[in-house]
Amino acid sequence: MIESDSNAVAGDYLERLAQETDARSARRALLASDIDAQGLEALHGRLGGHEPPPDDPAAVSVGARLSLAYSARPLAPPEVLTTDAHGITRLHTAPPLARTPLAPEPWAANPFVRYAQRTRNWIGRGFRRRHKARQESPTPRWQKVGMWRRKVLLLLVVGQSLVAAEYMRSVLPYQGKQALEVAILALFVLLFCWVSAGFWTALMGFFQLLRGRDRYAIDARDVHEDAPIDDTARTALVVPICNEDVARVFAGVRATLESLRDSGQERHFDLFILSDTFDPDLAIAETHAWLSLCRELDAFDRVFYRRRQRRVKRKSGNIDDFCRRWGANYRYMVVMDADSVMSGACLTRLVRLMEAHPKAGIIQSAPRASGRLNLYARMQQFATRVYGPLFTAGLHFWQLGESHYWGHNAIIRLAPFMRHCMLAPLPGKGSLSGEILSHDFVEAALMRRAGWGVWIAYNLDGSYEEMPPNLLDELNRDRRWCHGNLMNFRLFLAKGIHPVHRAVFLTGVMSYISAPLWCLFLILSTALLAVHTLSTPQYFPEPGMMFPVWPQWNPTLAVGLFSATATLLFLPKVLSVILAISQGAKDFGGGARLFASMVLESLFSMLLAPVRMLFHTRFVLTALMGRAIQWRSPSRDNSDTPWSDAVRHHGMQTLIGAVWAAGVYYMEPTFLWWLAPIVGALMLSIPVSVFSSRVSLGRWCQHARLFRIPEETHPPRVLRRMVRHLKRMRRQQDAAPNFVQVVVDPVANALGCALATSRHGLSAALRRHRDEQVTDVASENPERIGASTRLRFLDDPVLLSMLHHRVWRSADAHPDWRECGTPRQVSWRVPG
Repeated sequence: MIESDSNAVAGDYLERLAQETDARSARRALLASDIDAQGLEALHGRLGGHEPPPDDPAAVSVGARLSLAYSARPLAPPEVLTTDAHGITRLHTAPPLARTPLAPEPWAANPFVRYAQRTRNWIGRGFRRRHKARQESPTPRWQKVGMWRRKVLLLLVVGQSLVAAEYMRSVLPYQGKQALEVAILALFVLLFCWVSAGFWTALMGFFQLLRGRDRYAIDARDVHEDAPIDDTARTALVVPICNEDVARVFAGVRATLESLRDSGQERHFDLFILSDTFDPDLAIAETHAWLSLCRELDAFDRVFYRRRQRRVKRKSGNIDDFCRRWGANYRYMVVMDADSVMSGACLTRLVRLMEAHPKAGIIQSAPRASGRLNLYARMQQFATRVYGPLFTAGLHFWQLGESHYWGHNAIIRLAPFMRHCMLAPLPGKGSLSGEILSHDFVEAALMRRAGWGVWIAYNLDGSYEEMPPNLLDELNRDRRWCHGNLMNFRLFLAKGIHPVHRAVFLTGVMSYISAPLWCLFLILSTALLAVHTLSTPQYFPEPGMMFPVWPQWNPTLAVGLFSATATLLFLPKVLSVILAISQGAKDFGGGARLFASMVLESLFSMLLAPVRMLFHTRFVLTALMGRAIQWRSPSRDNSDTPWSDAVRHHGMQTLIGAVWAAGVYYMEPTFLWWLAPIVGALMLSIPVSVFSSRVSLGRWCQHARLFRIPEETHPPRVLRRMVRHLKRMRRQQDAAPNFVQVVVDPVANALGCALATSRHGLSAALRRHRDEQVTDVASENPERIGASTRLRFLDDPVLLSMLHHRVWRSADAHPDWRECGTPRQVSWRVPG
């Protein structure tokens, strides 16, 4: 190997290191020294204070380079920035391990096998012991009340649907006696049951919020905000992320931490950033943001960071990994999303609720959406803020302690979660088997199966999230949720699942299966029109009939049935507006603008319903046909939808709407009026998708006080902090180096080596393998190096240090390393 001039390279290296030296006196002393006189290896040895190893000379100077760059204030406390037994500098980003062995229980979903096992158990003495245990632990009162409430709900839904079915039968020309009409009637009953369940849920939520209290429910007002928290009630805030917007994540985390500090209860909480990021530059930015946060808040003992190298089971696997490593140190865990923000008052109130209800396993807060500027997102924020409380309160009324868990902004009792809620993969092959995607519903079901309550604190303030900025981003999220809910339905008959959570699995899958059912209902209705328009009526459908059967059309009943269905769909929105006005509509822009916003949002929802129908139908069919999905993090920006994307995603829908409308008009022009809301929405899907994503239209509505929410009129302090930190971090978005700069720059490389977690033993074979990797990468154009290779070097401090030395020392190194790796700015020092 031909080596470049050693003294010249050492001089360049020393000059670059001096530029990043913190103290001016140290910089002058460094430049005046002769430590570069004997070459680069000797320079590292003199910086490190001892003879460098021949295969990795740069490793000995890692600590010295960091000391020079952070002389005024050390990078981290001495218990965080340490030296291991081999003299290698390490920066500990996580606390010491407290391992707990965890193993998921295999799924038992075959009811016949379970019945045989249960029969075998009844033969022995085990049944008598279990029967005696049930007698010694009586059923709580709320469970009995919840059971009777759900019986009433079932009676209301079934009764209302049977009445609607009778009306629908009268509307059909042959009163449901033909095969096509029977199919239409069956689909109508299924869809009407779905609509009816939502109506009664919202109606009961309205009365619940109007009354203000349910004596059988967990109420956030039952605990005093100044009640002391036991010192042993440690709580971990866990934030699983994967290729997220770093600025948005850490702005929300910092706002939450500062709010906790204001509450005076910060000592009871630790925060863990759990990263599955596989983008190398984002991974580097995350570590720099974590270091900056810890340095500025002096929070090295409260805020921790871990990036997994083995990414399995996505978010649930990341949480499992935390529980396995550190779960034993905490009594509770609060799961947050990348866009979550929670106030200190909300977090401490959740802990106090858990302490006051020792049989509660999960308490879910009701996050409020805010922070978006796109027209689409503002309408969704308005809808969830105005209508959402009715449905959340209604769900809690019917479910009580067998409620939903939405996977974030909820507190979990860790001991039973670790023991009972580890998720085994679904058995079998195909797209509906393997790792569980939508883990939250399943974890809630397992927690309830173990005897712990799952509650919703629907009247707890201080919990916030963000909505997708546009329709396409929301549909991308819906595709993941659709696939996950279809997988979860395989657990409908799983062993020990409470009937309410079986219903949760059913409603989860119905929220997407209803789309193809509705689509099929419309197709069959069009087919019925074609049959009666293009063919001769059968007056004697059965042989031997003496009297003809005349087709009967009842437009009056059809209009009445349509009006009744529309009432079920839109009355909850009207009730939500009435409730908001009764409690004070000023924060919503005033009563008139609140009502106008409701009308505009309802019209917009009608335009989007057919579009979502076709998308959800496609999602269901592709999942059932075995097509895998790509699990990508949602957008965290206020991004507009380009016309090209809208045409690509909605072009086929527009064509379907036009062909459908033309066919119906050809058969029966008057029927087109009934179908106009469907086909018209499909034909307008492209401009609706584009214009609804516009930030400019969202800002115009904001100035007009349309779709206004209280979090926008009077932003809570924690949200104002988040916005302020986000703006500051956006201005400093180039503060972290990229991978090439971490390899080349002396200080950025020292920090990268100290942060790398992998440690390996020493052997000749391992040395040869590392040397081969470093040689191949150093001679390659850095732009052509793949993400997996970059991550491998970021994870291994020896590889990273060897590559750093090689690109500076070797003449065979690609020239773009030095050219692209020397940063334009003076230093990559972490602020704080």
